[in-house]
Amino acid sequence: MPPENPHTAPVTPLARHDGWRTLQRFLPYLWPRDNPALRWRIVVASVLVLLSTGVQLALPYAFKWAIDAMNVSGPRAVQVVLWCVLAYAGGRLIGVVFDNARNIVFERVGQDATRQLAEHVFARLHRLSMRFHLARRTGEVTKVIERGTKSIDTMLYFMLFNIAPTVLQLAGVAVIFGISFGKGLVASTALAVVAYIWVTRAITDWRTHLREKMNRLDGQALSRAVDSLLNYETVKYFGAEAREEARYAQATRAYADAAVSSENSLGLLNIAQALVTNVLMAGALAETVVGWWHGSYTAGQLVFVQMYLTQLFRPLDMLGMVYRTIRQGLTDMAEMFRLIDTPVEVADAPGAPALVVRQASVIFDNVVFGYDPDRTILHGLSFTVPAGSRVAIVGPSGAGKSTIGRLLFRFYDPQAGRILIDGQDIRGVTQTSLRAVLGIVPQDSVLFNDTIGYNIAYGREGASADDVAAAARGAAISDLLDRLPQGLNTEVGERGLKLSGGEKQRVAIARTLVKNPPILLFDEATSALDTRTEQDILGTLRAVAANRTTISIAHRLSTVVDSDVIVVLDQGRLVEQGSHADLLRQDGLYAEMWARQAAESNEDDLAVAAQ
Repeated sequence: MPPENPHTAPVTPLARHDGWRTLQRFLPYLWPRDNPALRWRIVVASVLVLLSTGVQLALPYAFKWAIDAMNVSGPRAVQVVLWCVLAYAGGRLIGVVFDNARNIVFERVGQDATRQLAEHVFARLHRLSMRFHLARRTGEVTKVIERGTKSIDTMLYFMLFNIAPTVLQLAGVAVIFGISFGKGLVASTALAVVAYIWVTRAITDWRTHLREKMNRLDGQALSRAVDSLLNYETVKYFGAEAREEARYAQATRAYADAAVSSENSLGLLNIAQALVTNVLMAGALAETVVGWWHGSYTAGQLVFVQMYLTQLFRPLDMLGMVYRTIRQGLTDMAEMFRLIDTPVEVADAPGAPALVVRQASVIFDNVVFGYDPDRTILHGLSFTVPAGSRVAIVGPSGAGKSTIGRLLFRFYDPQAGRILIDGQDIRGVTQTSLRAVLGIVPQDSVLFNDTIGYNIAYGREGASADDVAAAARGAAISDLLDRLPQGLNTEVGERGLKLSGGEKQRVAIARTLVKNPPILLFDEATSALDTRTEQDILGTLRAVAANRTTISIAHRLSTVVDSDVIVVLDQGRLVEQGSHADLLRQDGLYAEMWARQAAESNEDDLAVAAQ
């Protein structure tokens, strides 16, 4: 099995975050300023929390009075006991009603917060640069989003409906114990609560590191699975199923080991919490029994103490789980906020106007660019594409041809120089308006896993059925649609794999025709096709390019011989420029490339004839 490439392996550092900073970014979702209806829901839910807490604090009194009344004979005592028991049962019912009504009122708040955050992250990801998306793995990014968005609803619920009621109950029990039993029991309870919180926090902090490791390994396993399935054909070509299964198994085993450690630590935490709570319970009940023996307390007060402590331990037990959940939620949300905070490498200038094109000319003016600071791709490149002309860009592999297309669409900004469209620097206009005037037919036309009609209509929002049909005719795809039983409603499969290479290219051409841009870029649009299909596609491309400014990036020189101007690049520099005939007369790099490709073509023809 080949070793992991350290530059591409999914290495995600353990999440570190400032808990308060993450919490501050989370709080606006708890109180949405721009939605009064949701704020009212939170207010109503908070009132229901107060009512439910008040009912819970009153229940032990009813039970205490019932037990004390049972020590007195007579019909009056029976009535008191019955009323107290009925009040206790009714109080429990009312508490359940308040809790569920609170959940019903609050559900819209949690779902709306999750929706807003998910939409924000999704929009942010589309604004990040191509450099980010090439460096990150899709599986890891989707997992970060999934965990982060799911955590916000949980945190909203726990903060409002677990932490707040627990604090209220602690305060209420302290007051009641102080009045009924004095400061000793209050101090003991407070000490036990502090010890409980300290133990919970200490062990949970340790568990958080295990959780972070689990997240990293979970993302790694998912990214390997997604990577392998996306490259299904490559796996099959090289008979690498066993290798892929071994790589995935390695990741899942590591995740399983981390999950076991995390669950074992949970058991240790539960034991420590139970030790603190039961020591307090034993001490408080023993003190009450001693008081009852000396005549200071009644039998009802023993049950009174037991019920309050049990009632207090229940949210304290929940508090431990809530603290763990919040810490885990902060970890997940911090990772997601870190994703949101990723700097946007290519951004619109403040107040940038829209690009207005009257003459669709393109100028590269002394452009310097490199994907890495220590590796320059384009060295002061300058050339002009006049409006309405057909310009081809050719050169050896690594000359920087495809980089020109990425810069033109402003996926990256050059380190120096300018790119002008109709005399306007593309860095000074909005990216939306820039890409609206550009159309592309790429070498690898990736389609959405939807219908042919959907993929063609994707070229322009709001495209009508007539627009789609006209584009299909313009891309010479009508014959294909006539042969398909479902026509435009035919599913193309993942990345368009149900279609042939030529069919995918024609769908991509139709999609560009729907967009109807004044400037077209053909980026190696026929390099992956056979000769016959290539000639058919070239005929379609020539028809599409009529009356438009066209830039063709090509490897096969035979596809661009009729271009008005051919720009020849070598190692990011313009070395020759002119028509096909002019360049052959110059007997330079272009003539050398032409002769080599002609010789290769002759050899292929002889090989076919020999067969």
